[in-house]
Amino acid sequence: MIVNERFAVFINSLGGENTPILEEIEREARERHVPVIRREMQSLLKVLLAVSRPEHILEVGTAVGFSALFMAEYDPVPSRITTIENHEKRIPAARENFVRAGRDGQITLLEGDAADILPSLSGCYDFVFMDAAKGQYIHFLPEVMRLLAPGGMLVSDNVLQDGDIIESKYAVTRRNRTIHRRMREYLYELTHHPLLTTAVLPVGDGAAVSVRSSG
Repeated sequence: MIVNERFAVFINSLGGENTPILEEIEREARERHVPVIRREMQSLLKVLLAVSRPEHILEVGTAVGFSALFMAEYDPVPSRITTIENHEKRIPAARENFVRAGRDGQITLLEGDAADILPSLSGCYDFVFMDAAKGQYIHFLPEVMRLLAPGGMLVSDNVLQDGDIIESKYAVTRRNRTIHRRMREYLYELTHHPLLTTAVLPVGDGAAVSVRSSG
């Protein structure tokens, strides 16, 4: 927990509920221990979508489709969403959820490793949501930058690793040290990239919001 738990509970209590289908899918995911975006991140996403009003959204990491459906619901303009998922057991659930929500015509799910799929994509996306394996963000970034439209927004979730990102690598479990190092590299790239203006926020598990220069 990055922010004091009492603060998080209080802030989340102000947000109210989502649409019934989103509430249902989120509840099912949590019961099955499938990670979905936290309530704090949901609130931030609502604001960012309201401000940026994206028409073409790219998501890296679908899981069971909750965040793609969330963006489809709260983007104030009609949008096309492309989402990528590599976990074979989650793909059927995501497709089923898109149909249940009546969004299967709006959301395109691409099956496979984002490292292979991203280079095959063309066109521009004015909003990219990065929510895949944390250790791979740094490897996805060059292709994401190629696809991100001038003035577009890149939102990266889970970047502070519940606060572990500020710890020495020796304080992190050995199996997480590579992720720890790569995430630090990713945050450095986001905050020093000549085409990006980035804010790193202690929201949920940590979020980075980056805007690409329009020049």
